[in-house]
Amino acid sequence: MKERNASRRPQMSFLKMDMTQMEFPDASFQVVLDKGTLDAVLTDEEEKTLQQVDRMLAEVGRVLQVGGRYLCISLAQAHVLKKAVGHFSREGWMVRVHQVASSQDQVLEAEPRFSLPVFAFIMTKFRPVPGSALQIFELCAQEQGKPVRLESAEQLAEAVRERQQYAWLCSQLYRKAGLGSVSLDLCNGDTGEPRYTLHVVDSPTVKPSRDSHFAIFIIPQGRETEWLFGMEEGRKQLAASAGFRRLITVALHRGQQYEGMDSIQAELSARVMELAPAGMPARQQVPFLSVGGDIGVRTVQHQDCSPLSGDYVVEDVQGDDKRYFRRLIFLSNRNVVQSEARLLKDVSHRAQKKRKKDKKKQRPAHAPEDRPAAPGQGIDRSYLCCEHHKAMIAGLALLRNPELLLETPLALLVVGLGGGSLPLFVHDHFPKSCIDAVEIDPSMLEVATRWFGFSQSDRMKVHIADGLDYITSLAGGEVRPHYDVIMFDVDSKDPTLGMSCPPPAFVDQPFLQKVKSILTPEGVFILNLVCRDLGLKDSVLAGLKAVFPLLYVRRIEGEVNEILFCQLHPEQTLATPELLEVAEALEQTLRRPGRGWDDTYVLSDMLKTVKIV
Repeated sequence: MKERNASRRPQMSFLKMDMTQMEFPDASFQVVLDKGTLDAVLTDEEEKTLQQVDRMLAEVGRVLQVGGRYLCISLAQAHVLKKAVGHFSREGWMVRVHQVASSQDQVLEAEPRFSLPVFAFIMTKFRPVPGSALQIFELCAQEQGKPVRLESAEQLAEAVRERQQYAWLCSQLYRKAGLGSVSLDLCNGDTGEPRYTLHVVDSPTVKPSRDSHFAIFIIPQGRETEWLFGMEEGRKQLAASAGFRRLITVALHRGQQYEGMDSIQAELSARVMELAPAGMPARQQVPFLSVGGDIGVRTVQHQDCSPLSGDYVVEDVQGDDKRYFRRLIFLSNRNVVQSEARLLKDVSHRAQKKRKKDKKKQRPAHAPEDRPAAPGQGIDRSYLCCEHHKAMIAGLALLRNPELLLETPLALLVVGLGGGSLPLFVHDHFPKSCIDAVEIDPSMLEVATRWFGFSQSDRMKVHIADGLDYITSLAGGEVRPHYDVIMFDVDSKDPTLGMSCPPPAFVDQPFLQKVKSILTPEGVFILNLVCRDLGLKDSVLAGLKAVFPLLYVRRIEGEVNEILFCQLHPEQTLATPELLEVAEALEQTLRRPGRGWDDTYVLSDMLKTVKIV
């Protein structure tokens, strides 16, 4: 090295020395540069190795001046990061970790040289302060312009690990397509909250061409719950129809502010290129796609936390037909709409005008106006948004006599209120109906009343109780009520189960016997079933069949939901043509002038695919 640099760098000295016993005087340098030495020495966590590293790092501290920096280039393996951060933080130094950026050409080169990111530890020596316990930890990632302060060494290690896992994922996605379902969250650099959720969808059947390699699809706000965007099969269909080998779908999170498609594209461009497939030409222009060319509309009307249901939000979103819809979302399951109602056109029009006015004000997304419409105002009560609710209503055709449904009392029990759309629809369209709705969470009654136009009446009462306890109490009473229709539309709060609706206790045979005991002989028990575990679903169907010998199943297209119609007597069986005839007769009755029936809702269509188990 002396010979090679004698003429070019005469001011440089090359010395042979033991780094654990350096011969320099104290405070000799302002910078100590370590290019991989710490990684090379710290090969394991045996006592002998750790003692050697302690001596090395102590010497670094000795030869540095106060304010000087130890700059160490490292792969930041967990045990290396732990040792370096632990040592210098105990000495009272400021600890900062930088992720070293890769150039765009390196990202897209034919054979990436490295699948793990490189980090630079920058440890700044402070003057010792007796009795001070101050520790400073910072991370500066390549996508951030300024360091982020972290509270502990553990948080710093977790942040580094996330970036290592992301880099590994990018390398795997580059080397091969079809890894299966891949999703990741990109978080706000200042708050750490999720800002974008990305799904990587590969379509190996798409023929390769210069323009078919890669595209980004921005899902309009409020539409991420739709089957095409929210389910894996839907995203595969979207990718195939778009005609790209790899499609990245991007969902925008509520509580985040977005200025428009151009700003989102500028924000995401560098990051999404790291997910590009192999074989894409360097500096290839990547198209950003969407529906309608904008990012959609989402207005958070109300946000709160229920002791039983957790955090929830009420928001208004714009559909693809420019109509507005109000939704209830439990934030523990952000991609599932718990309840939904369509807003009346005049309200939608006012919301659209208000949106244009708000664009000028640029009101922050986290500061929504909390002004509800009065109960019964603003909500289109004639329209059922949820397909499974439409199917449940169609199941009333199993009561056989449409005319009597409107002219004679109809006793109905609904377990699970949500936004109240289901019992409210029955109440409005069946004038002789008497409805008991059971809801375990008092917060949901408040939400339904304040935000979804729900109201109780002399024909519709809400009971705040556990549905299991309520039905058990009715079944064990001296005088049992008898309902013509019993509906279960209640979700499970346990995400670990293979069945999210209803909770398993609601389909236990002893409990089903209690349900049977309060159902009229000609009545119908209607159940919304959401079960991804096929074995568990077979068990549920067998249990229902043991109590209710006549069982129909209606699958909701594009959803996991299946609606089960249960009756007590096999001789009540209606063949499909007969069932459709009854449904059409019921619908004709409901379509009479003045009843406010929505023309897009066809009862008989809901029953065409019903199958008898």
